[in-house]
Amino acid sequence: MEYNVGDIIESKKCHPCGNNELEIIRVGVDFKFKCMKCNHVITLDRQKALKIIKRKKQL
Repeated sequence: MEYNVGDIIESKKCHPCGNNELEIIRVGVDFKFKCMKCNHVITLDRQKALKIIKRKKQL
């Protein structure tokens, strides 16, 4: 599956704030996500990022 900046994804595990929806704000060697509830920014390498993604939300 292809991921682009601005896509909303659902992660397998919840963020500590209780939300599991993340917005992709950077794609490349690593992924940068922003929590949709608390706006915390998370950076993960590509391999780990692809593992945590459950599905892409349809807009």
